[in-house]
Amino acid sequence: MNNEEIKNKLLEFADEKYKKFQEGLCTNTNNIIGVRVPALRNLAKEISKGDIDTYLKNASNEYYEEIMLQGMVIGLSKCNFEKICKYLKEFIPKIDNWAVCDVTVASLKMVKENQKEMLDFLKPYFKSKKEFELRFAIVVLLNFYITEEYIDFVLETLNQIQHEGYYVKMAVAWAISIAFIKFPEKTMKFLKQNNLDDFTYNKSLQKIVESYQVEKEIKENIKNMKRVKHLKK
Repeated sequence: MNNEEIKNKLLEFADEKYKKFQEGLCTNTNNIIGVRVPALRNLAKEISKGDIDTYLKNASNEYYEEIMLQGMVIGLSKCNFEKICKYLKEFIPKIDNWAVCDVTVASLKMVKENQKEMLDFLKPYFKSKKEFELRFAIVVLLNFYITEEYIDFVLETLNQIQHEGYYVKMAVAWAISIAFIKFPEKTMKFLKQNNLDDFTYNKSLQKIVESYQVEKEIKENIKNMKRVKHLKK
């Protein structure tokens, strides 16, 4: 399937209502066709059965969906881990919004079998100054590393992240909320002593409170931990 055939399929799947909905979620993205994720995923499965090397080498980046499709195809690839990392290294700089980032990460099932190797791959991205490169690394952590083996590493890594990007801060807050649900005692200790900026810290508390998996009594305690700026008289 060549680029023109892929583009034509995407245009066939276009849904004007979904396009407007997606534009509201990805406010800085203006090249959206309006293709729903299940349709993209089915197309990605079809493409992944063919010559992935050729597809990724020649893939068009004109539309949001074309870029998201590439991320899905990489995730569905049956190639070895080293080859997938090569694909990711070339793909990650194309990520310019949270949706492409998060959908791509969710598709990377190979991480579960290659956790140590994936952390080595991610190390440069934890130090990146680019908002979505850093978000990519954080979202990989929250998807695959909030486990008994890695929880200490995750919290330590989140504590060291210093970036002004909104989507970085929100990813950190999201990760902390998941950590709290799975490891409440360790995460509570972290919340009481950390290097988070006020916005990220308070967003972390908010996401914990919004979770259906946290008991009401605990939520009340969390609410009382909010940092409040006192205005000078």
